[in-house]
Amino acid sequence: MDKIITIELFGQQYSFKAESGVSNANEVADLLIREVANVEKQLSKSTAKMNKVTILTLAALNISNEFIDLKRNYSELVDNISERSASLVNMLDVSL
Repeated sequence: MDKIITIELFGQQYSFKAESGVSNANEVADLLIREVANVEKQLSKSTAKMNKVTILTLAALNISNEFIDLKRNYSELVDNISERSASLVNMLDVSL
């Protein structure tokens, strides 16, 4: 059975359906809420007033940037582990 998640953004409630197998739907929603709050806090220091779409777009770009950084770091970690593992296997082969 699908799960209904409700979040509040800009004083308005939004509901969306999450597949029953998605255990982290609330975590995803909380991440969006926190990032929107961060963007609003950053923009409160400027004189320009941003509309909701702009704030959501900036929040999405921030989350996307973080995702790409994490993806890149993960890839580098996997490469590093692979190289080190190959080196260790090589050392074991030589010593046997």
